[in-house]
Amino acid sequence: MEEKKFDLNSLIGFILLGAIMVWFMYNNQPTPEELAKQKAAQVQDSIQKAQQNSVTTKVVDSIPAETAASEPDSLASIQIQNELGAFAYSATLPSAKTNETTLENDLLRIKVNNKGGQITEVELKEYKTWKKTPLYLIKDANSSFNINFGTTDNRILNTKDLYFEPTLTKNGDNDVLSMKLKVDANRYLEYRYELKPGEYMLDFSIRSQGLSNVINTSQALNLDWELQSFRNEKSYYAENMYTWYYYRADDDVDYLSKDDDETEKDLDWVAFKQHFFTSVLKTDTPFSSAKIVSKELVEDEDLDTVYGRKFSVQAPLDMKSGELNYAMNMYYGPSDYKTLKQYKGSELHETADLGWGIFGFINRIIFVPVFGFLSSFISNYGLLIILMTIVVRIIMSPVVYKSYLSSARMKVLRPEMQAINEKYKGKENAMKRQQETMALQRKAGVSPLSGCIPALIQMPIFFALFKFFPSAIDLRQKGFLWANDLSSYDTIAKLPFKIPFYGDHVSLFPILASIAIFFYMRMTQSQQANMTPPAQEGMPDMGKMMKMMMYFSPLLMLFFFNNYASGLSLYYFISNLLTIAIMLVIKNYVIDEDKIHAQIQENKAKPQKPKSKFRQRLDDAMKQAQEQQAAQQRARKR
Repeated sequence: MEEKKFDLNSLIGFILLGAIMVWFMYNNQPTPEELAKQKAAQVQDSIQKAQQNSVTTKVVDSIPAETAASEPDSLASIQIQNELGAFAYSATLPSAKTNETTLENDLLRIKVNNKGGQITEVELKEYKTWKKTPLYLIKDANSSFNINFGTTDNRILNTKDLYFEPTLTKNGDNDVLSMKLKVDANRYLEYRYELKPGEYMLDFSIRSQGLSNVINTSQALNLDWELQSFRNEKSYYAENMYTWYYYRADDDVDYLSKDDDETEKDLDWVAFKQHFFTSVLKTDTPFSSAKIVSKELVEDEDLDTVYGRKFSVQAPLDMKSGELNYAMNMYYGPSDYKTLKQYKGSELHETADLGWGIFGFINRIIFVPVFGFLSSFISNYGLLIILMTIVVRIIMSPVVYKSYLSSARMKVLRPEMQAINEKYKGKENAMKRQQETMALQRKAGVSPLSGCIPALIQMPIFFALFKFFPSAIDLRQKGFLWANDLSSYDTIAKLPFKIPFYGDHVSLFPILASIAIFFYMRMTQSQQANMTPPAQEGMPDMGKMMKMMMYFSPLLMLFFFNNYASGLSLYYFISNLLTIAIMLVIKNYVIDEDKIHAQIQENKAKPQKPKSKFRQRLDDAMKQAQEQQAAQQRARKR
């Protein structure tokens, strides 16, 4: 290997290059005057950026370079004054820094920041997320509360950018926090928060003092509240399904669609409902008008997202009297019907989403009280659901009996109806067959509708419970058997792929419910066949349709309920088992077909009651249709 030698020429070359670079940098460095100009230009640039951020400033036409270089603190003071005008005083106080004050009771922990005077953290102390971490409704800048206003010296300011001075006191057992945005010691804009023990509702007020000559009342004074909802539940699909933007305007409670916006008048409150939890802003003085917006933030429901939806409300504040004075409330807590019902006159309980119309009525009058009563002495919510199901089935058993009795009567009468079909064959006799069948049923005192009505009576119960169980926060994170959360789906297996409309997991309770409903429908197929008149020419075969439903309904439940609350699937599983048991008891120990047959024959022998006017009109219409049909047939033969 060749030995490396010292290269003197290279060393001299490097030294010369270094000397040239030092000489060049020395001769091209800026003079003190140029440095001062650069600093002044930086100040001007920062002022221009403030202007671009909707802060209108009155900046002097030129700032001497000597002032910028020699008095930077004085220049900063001038800049603050130019940006904030009368509110520059608040920026000189010791509180002009990002600091938080805590309000706390046994249910809530709330933090309010000096900057903006707004709530920056709300923790619900009694609840956890599905990942067992602390549950926050507000945290990490997911919320913004701001008032945008103009000043008499032509500035546009936002409270979220300004610093408030906090004062924490006690009013009995209540925490009271006063946040003041000051013009001076006697003139200010104040946010006042008061939190009571054992309350999710926070008293809140906005008022001003001595600002009639500071705030420009001829310009719009707007309140803007925004919130991005955190994902708190295991199933984002279910959580998003029950997340809505409720509001009360013109004395009526309504809600927005998933991606929608509205402008409402006389707005009393808005509620950002996130399935089991709600954030509410309520005002005693309704907003004259308000724009409310609900926006989806996630398109893929399987995405492991942090935020689900964005809500906002923008409303003008009234300062016609020269000062602001609004008494409000903020609610951060569960979407629980019983909890919200205690706030009389507000109708906040409507956000609990127990269903509309008769379904909500049944839940409020029956299932909420029954569930509350049972939970007072049963701590296992799975057993509570089973007991509640038993109570419902016992109450509905007379309806099941009525339906089965109607089926048995139609079964006894079916051979005679079949004989009518054989006697009057052909499409040309369709009307005659129908008349004779109805006459037979009338003489026997049997009506096909008597079997349908009991089934219809049970439908409101079905749909009421469909809304009740997913909204029952008491079931949240309560386990039973293999399900660790009755308010969400249970999982016995995780799939390596996703099945459309089914998901990427296997839930056992929906499978059990589907099997139970299959056997229930198979058992009732013969009953339904008895209730259905024999198939007639030109008419659809109802028997085949019911057989298809026997297979289709369980399959539909299997897919549909796989992502629903396991408590709901548990209810339908137990309910169908009990219904099958009740029907077996009625069939084997209650119904006597021989007695039913004798009763029908007795009814047929009795003198017929006069037809009702409706019945007479119906028979006349059928007779007229039959005559027209016969006339058409004679015309075709000619």
